[in-house]
Amino acid sequence: MNTTEFLTIATAICPDKEAMVFEGKRFTFSQLNERVNRLANALAALGVGKGERVALLHVNCNQCIETYFAVAKLGAIYVPLNFRAKQHELSYMINTAEAHTVLSGERYLELIDSIKAEMPSVKNYISIDTPHEGMINYEDIIDGTSDDEVFTDIDDDDTTILMYTAGTTGFPKGVMLSHNSFSIYVLENVTPADPTIDENNILTVPLYHVAGIQAMMAAIYGGRTLVMERQFEPTEWMGLVQQEKVGRAMMVPTMLKQLLDHPDFEKYDLSSMQVITYGAAPMPLPVIKKAMEVFPGVSFINAFGQTETASTITTLSPEDHMITGTEEEKEKKLKRLTSIGRPMSDVEMKIMDEEGNELPPGEVGEIVARGPRVMSGYWKEEDKTAKTIDKDGWVHTGDMGYMDEDGYFFLAGRTTDMIIRGGENISPEEVEAVLQQHHKIEEAAVIGVPDEDWGEVPICVVVLKEGEEATADEIMEHCRQALASYKRPRSVVFTDELPRNPMGKVLKRVLREQHGGDSEKK
Repeated sequence: MNTTEFLTIATAICPDKEAMVFEGKRFTFSQLNERVNRLANALAALGVGKGERVALLHVNCNQCIETYFAVAKLGAIYVPLNFRAKQHELSYMINTAEAHTVLSGERYLELIDSIKAEMPSVKNYISIDTPHEGMINYEDIIDGTSDDEVFTDIDDDDTTILMYTAGTTGFPKGVMLSHNSFSIYVLENVTPADPTIDENNILTVPLYHVAGIQAMMAAIYGGRTLVMERQFEPTEWMGLVQQEKVGRAMMVPTMLKQLLDHPDFEKYDLSSMQVITYGAAPMPLPVIKKAMEVFPGVSFINAFGQTETASTITTLSPEDHMITGTEEEKEKKLKRLTSIGRPMSDVEMKIMDEEGNELPPGEVGEIVARGPRVMSGYWKEEDKTAKTIDKDGWVHTGDMGYMDEDGYFFLAGRTTDMIIRGGENISPEEVEAVLQQHHKIEEAAVIGVPDEDWGEVPICVVVLKEGEEATADEIMEHCRQALASYKRPRSVVFTDELPRNPMGKVLKRVLREQHGGDSEKK
């Protein structure tokens, strides 16, 4: 099944049920499908055909969902862009994707204007929120185009989304995800739409992230109402859950902690909540234990995956969150709350050593996964694809870990030095390249250190040029000018030299051992 059928089926079964609620606007499945068809026909008239790439830069909104399904109905490829990206990152992604059309939200119009000259492949620019000079207005083409159903010959293995994720070289890689990447998961794990069942899902995970896309598709196929936030804000989240009687949420651990720490948490009626799925970053044990206490009766699910695996490949079930039994059994279950769970039914996983041999339970190696949902490769990067997907189809996740005797997988660091802050990937090499541009810095290394709020944050270890002096504030300001906010180091450590191996490679393992507790600016 291709993903366009999710909307078609839900519209046929429950046309008058609300599909989306966003900032006072409400759309039934019938209205959503009509807007999708109008946009698809408009894009076709603008020259968007099968295989063309259509990029979108905006926070969560109903237009993100409309654009995905319109693009998918044309057999084209949707390219969601990280709205936190800087100019050079955006132009890189748009150019490597060779995007035919770019849609932009109001807050990003000036940014897009500033890089238009650098993007020769783009034929159309569409302004989503308000009219803008030199751009087509989104609502004008919705209003002025036919709502006739769009039919395209689409294969389930065709790429439907090109999703950029941070790379260890500092340049984002385009992950090619097919219709099957999403439909296999949804059909296996989501109950089809039922007009007699009302269920509201709150969507706060960004729709440029694979977890957000997966949650959105599951809701559409399941005939659920999506209650959307542009970006997560705790007070608004609690207000929406109370007002819309939301029953299901997908959250990054950082979001859940912000809720639990909010001074007004107990002022809201959140009793409608039934299921909270969390993932995209490690969950601190104190946070999930507290969440289980303050959300009695809620089923918690830990979902682990990555963009290359089309999101979830392992889960900790609601039963795994029930800490009952003897003291020994309770201790074992508490330990398993720190795991990423067991593989889903359509996924094979194992622990592999550097020679490609499978390791027995308890031994640490790289976590590898295989199944019909994994990416088909990196866009126009065959060498990197070959390094990630081996000849037997195993995706090398870059995560180190081990499996216990009952098949639960535990993380134990990463084969790469990728930093994950609140679910966002940060390439140390990218941050290091910015630091090296500072005229007083001889060399710098960036590492991730544990943080209770964000899971992990970047810090930089800096060697100054001989005779130079600098303050931490000076270095931080330099980063502030060149990096997205979530990528900036949260502290600066000055040192005389960086530890290296005999080949001259910086030993980041040693740096993490030395500075793993450095979460305050120095």
